[in-house]
Amino acid sequence: MSQRRWLFILAASVVSAACASQPLNPVDGKPAWMQSLIASIEAEPVWNPPASITQYRYKGAVVYYLASHCCDIPSKLYDANGAVICEPDGGITGRGDGRCDDFLAVRTDEKEVWRDQRGK
Repeated sequence: MSQRRWLFILAASVVSAACASQPLNPVDGKPAWMQSLIASIEAEPVWNPPASITQYRYKGAVVYYLASHCCDIPSKLYDANGAVICEPDGGITGRGDGRCDDFLAVRTDEKEVWRDQRGK
């Protein structure tokens, strides 16, 4: 995996941890950690497929799934405060980090909350 991709993953994790206690934006209703994550994605070239954040229910909680943009980069699953819960899929094995290996099978209440529109 390229150094640039590792830096993006690290930056996204730091941003989400730093912004976890910040309030919702009154304009779009997205929490500050998510706004920062979106800004960091938009600072990169357009992903293929385009980046998106999808809200689900998982184990009784609202979670946010950032799909991977390449086969060897894991997807991220965030809790409502922006903390990374796990990497449900992707990575070298395609199976993520194994901490939430049932996520893709049991998630419910899908709602896309953001999609990168730059690639249209």
